[in-house]
Amino acid sequence: MAEAMSRNRKVGFSLARHSTGMIASVLFLAPIVWTVLSTFKPAQEARQPPLPPWPTTGFSIENYETLNSFGDGLWVSAQNSIYVSVMTVLLSVLVSVLAGYGFSRFRFPFRDFFFVLILSTIMIPFQSILTPIFLVLTRLGLHNTLTGLVCVYVTLQLPFSIFMMRNAFDAVPREIEEAARMDGANNVTMLIKVMLPLVWPGVVTIALFAFLGAWNEFLAALVLMTDQSKFTLPVMMTALQSGRFGAIDWGAVQAGVTVMMVPCLILFLALQRFYIRGLMAGAVK
Repeated sequence: MAEAMSRNRKVGFSLARHSTGMIASVLFLAPIVWTVLSTFKPAQEARQPPLPPWPTTGFSIENYETLNSFGDGLWVSAQNSIYVSVMTVLLSVLVSVLAGYGFSRFRFPFRDFFFVLILSTIMIPFQSILTPIFLVLTRLGLHNTLTGLVCVYVTLQLPFSIFMMRNAFDAVPREIEEAARMDGANNVTMLIKVMLPLVWPGVVTIALFAFLGAWNEFLAALVLMTDQSKFTLPVMMTALQSGRFGAIDWGAVQAGVTVMMVPCLILFLALQRFYIRGLMAGAVK
């Protein structure tokens, strides 16, 4: 009798846990599904109350056509966002891997001081340094350029990325490094062939953070970009939301939100196992 009661109790807990998970999943997925379905409503229907969320007069891609006809077109803004995001990822990963390896494995004067100094920049509100950034980029001839925007994004990403990579390298046992040294590995070989595969989850984590940050960043792009052909997707969305004659095309806005959301979802779902392992590796320190 006691065993039967214990088994029933375990079954009840399992059902409750799975039911809670399913309800939470539905609550998280509902806004996403709602947004995607609403983009296929005809423009006139999209301006009506949002219930039901699916099209009632037939599916249409009119909202995506309207989005593509705005300004210089959807593809131009998407190209700008892709360029800025990819370059931010590449530079952030390159610099943070080298810096993290250096802070973790090398001894040099004021090492801890420089590391704390880098981390302390996280406490500086980004909005408070927009004016100095604008002036510096203007002096360098990078104002209103995508390259200048990449430099800003990389600068913002580096403190967190260096912190994550140093912790990831610290989590690697030194015995592995010593064994590679005995086999004749130099510093470059050690980093590329021995250490990098072991800290790969951390690399994926900072790359994902850098991509999401650059893809969705709005304020710096709004302040530093004045040429409409250089607009990224978030800035284009703001111009679209301002509407013509004060009227907002909600269908086109929802289409733009979907276009911005899909790459982030795909990347996160594809890399989530590395992402979680990378965060756990950074948490041990």
